[in-house]
Amino acid sequence: MSSLRLTALDALHRRLGATMTDFAGWDMPLRYGSEREEHLAVRTKAGLFDLSHMGEITVTGPQAGEMLDHALVGFVSALGVLRARYTMICAEDGGILDDLIVYRLREDAFLVVANASNAQLVLDELIARAKGYDAVVTDDRDTYALIAVQGPEATGILAATTEADLPGLKYYAILPAQVAGRDVLLARTGYTGEDGFEIFCNPGDAEQVWNALTEAGAERGLVPCGLSCRDTLRLEAGMPLYGHELSTELTPFDAGLGRVVRFDKTTNDGAFVGRKALEKAAAEAEANPPRVLVGLVSEGKRVPRAEYTVVSTEGEPIGRITSGAPSPTLGKPIAIAYVDAAHAAPGTTVAVDVRGKHEPVQVVALPFYKRAR
Repeated sequence: MSSLRLTALDALHRRLGATMTDFAGWDMPLRYGSEREEHLAVRTKAGLFDLSHMGEITVTGPQAGEMLDHALVGFVSALGVLRARYTMICAEDGGILDDLIVYRLREDAFLVVANASNAQLVLDELIARAKGYDAVVTDDRDTYALIAVQGPEATGILAATTEADLPGLKYYAILPAQVAGRDVLLARTGYTGEDGFEIFCNPGDAEQVWNALTEAGAERGLVPCGLSCRDTLRLEAGMPLYGHELSTELTPFDAGLGRVVRFDKTTNDGAFVGRKALEKAAAEAEANPPRVLVGLVSEGKRVPRAEYTVVSTEGEPIGRITSGAPSPTLGKPIAIAYVDAAHAAPGTTVAVDVRGKHEPVQVVALPFYKRAR
């Protein structure tokens, strides 16, 4: 018998004929048909995703903000109510334990959303780091199902199911609302590079919400989408994936995301877990830039895959691929890689060692794709 966790929409995915896969201990839809068609639907119309594998953790109490300032690299207590922020939780040595989105639900309540593969680790770390603060950390992974609608038609589709002020809902903001008559938390966030919304609902309401969105999107090109196209969408948008672009061996400065580290916090006398190591990493990155995270585009047909070696035109190893796939939008193979700073300028020609053959690729600035606004 499978020990995989099932989302509240598991039976629905099977009725839709989804190909299922083990992802971080969850049985998740990989694709429903053609992953390329699902990808292009999100870019041109809209896609519907089950993201209930993500890890929701609530932090409440009079010192919830101060506690999160101590636990995370961001200045969380400065976040406005009903706003969201991308941040990270790091180890004492500065290594990235996970990247997160934090939503401030009330003055004294925050919703932390962790990656599925790291949710238990993040929960354990937050509980440990809450000691000494008047704050309570709660595991809410079973409290929510998470559904996302992403793409140019997302607003029109969602508007047919809710009376919420969608035009007034800013990017990286959240509000309590009703969708299909069910109480939800509605966030304007996503992981595709498109405009869209993520809907936190009661697991018992998930199928009703999904079906209402499906009906509203029937004339707008909405299709159900799996994890496979979610990965190519985020790759095109240059968004990092934990375990690929981010890891405990890297600091936010190594990953080119030093901007999320806030040394200007006014709480806790400016102290937070990993601060000393991150100050050192910031100084080293400025004085002697480490390998830089860049985009690579190939004119050939061979796809650069994760862990392939990047080499100079002379054949010297200069980096490694972290993620790679055919790009449905560009019509070419693309990859994200860490390469030596000397070879990181856009327009530089380098190569990828694909089973012993050096395939030429060109360095480009990330992201590969940016939606028109």
